[in-house]
Amino acid sequence: MGSVPAHYDQEVQIENRIKELRKANKWSQQDLAERLNVSRQTVNAIERERYDPSLELAFKLAAVFGEPIETLFKPEG
Repeated sequence: MGSVPAHYDQEVQIENRIKELRKANKWSQQDLAERLNVSRQTVNAIERERYDPSLELAFKLAAVFGEPIETLFKPEG
């Protein structure tokens, strides 16, 4: 097996538009949490980029906002 390129060893930071989209819909963090069946604290952590949601939760977010995942999350930079 070949070695893994060095850039694969680096953790990629992801930024998201969750807070922006939530506010555009005039939803509180609690409103969004209820739609996703998660806690308000989870929504807060995602918005503050302290927690990257699972793939399942990312798909739920995309469905709730009616947006492709690619428009919700992107690498920082």
